[in-house]
Amino acid sequence: MQQHIISWLKEAGLQHYTDTVALLIVLATIILISVITHVILHRTLMPLLRNHAEKSSRQWPKAMIHNRLFSRFVWLMQGVLFKLQTELFLHNSEQVYTAIIVVAQVWMMIFALLMFFSLLDILQQLSSNSALAQQIPVRGIIQTLKLIAAILMIIMVISLLLGKSPGVLITGLGAMTAVLMLVFKDPILGLVAGIQLSANNMLKLNDWLEMPKYGADGAVIDISLTTVKVRNWDNTIVTIPTYALISDSFKNWRGMSESGGRRIKRSIHIDTTSICFLEQDDVQSLKSALLLSPYLESKTQELISYNAQLGCDLTSPLNGRRLTNVGTFRVWLESWLKTHPQIHKGMTLMVRQLAPGQDGLPVEIYVFTNTTIWQEYENIQSDIFDHVFAVLPTFGLRVHQAPTGNDMRMIGKANA
Repeated sequence: MQQHIISWLKEAGLQHYTDTVALLIVLATIILISVITHVILHRTLMPLLRNHAEKSSRQWPKAMIHNRLFSRFVWLMQGVLFKLQTELFLHNSEQVYTAIIVVAQVWMMIFALLMFFSLLDILQQLSSNSALAQQIPVRGIIQTLKLIAAILMIIMVISLLLGKSPGVLITGLGAMTAVLMLVFKDPILGLVAGIQLSANNMLKLNDWLEMPKYGADGAVIDISLTTVKVRNWDNTIVTIPTYALISDSFKNWRGMSESGGRRIKRSIHIDTTSICFLEQDDVQSLKSALLLSPYLESKTQELISYNAQLGCDLTSPLNGRRLTNVGTFRVWLESWLKTHPQIHKGMTLMVRQLAPGQDGLPVEIYVFTNTTIWQEYENIQSDIFDHVFAVLPTFGLRVHQAPTGNDMRMIGKANA
């Protein structure tokens, strides 16, 4: 085409600078065609695609528009068209041809990379609510793929600009391994940690993570290449390096959530001075309790038989066996928990004594609720201990607590 323009200019009487003028005319033609193509694609085609995607009931057309896949594809096609025009119209101008071809190739490589990024973003958006996204850190994997693709594309662009083979450049980068590892330390550690977390099923989105070292106690809302975001229960957000989850210890409450039961493990401290044997009147009074009556009947018969075999003097509390108020209380409490409608019957359920200390005798409740919802769990636990504290006087037991200011005033009045 350029030769035809030169011939036409000479026939028109222009004898000087015909090559330059012809080159400028060809370049103007290429630019004009590119601008017309740009207007047609961006002002006509793209609005039609956008309207069609917004009206669609499916998710993937909207995802393609919102992540600019079509837009970047159009820019890529413009680069292809620009390169084709250059090859058709400028093949006689070697220097200008080479420079424009390189620019067009770089253009195409950049928008091909951006299209790849858009495809990954679409994949992440469409899989965000799937079971796959709950099992593996999809965002971290996608960020890793983006990083690898960007590095490879940078190498290819530099190789194109230098006119060298990418293999030569990659070989040269081998000597810079230490520097590259230092620069990309966090992404590399995050990539390895993400693979380990996924392979060992250690952490997923929405897991309850507790990591006091980083002030984290809440739900995992994001797992990326280099960081894990946790929304604490007070709505603050903590960012933890991904590799810290491998190098440090953390608690994942997922097992509790999946089991269907949450543990109650709390003690009531009994004042040891209130512990005593039950008298006959006390036993008769406690037999009115439906949960205690069968136990008291069988236990009384057992103790009578045992003491009869011994033939000892039962007037002394040191001889024979007797019922105690704390033991009877423990039996009643365990029976009461077994009938509680909000206690999980398929998990451990027991009431046990711990070692006595300066705070009295700890009687520990060790059970599981049949819900893992935090608010419901706290309400169940509170209701249980409200009831237990209220029934302690029925067994003649007192809760141990340190003397308060009111206790001291009462002692002072008594001594006055």
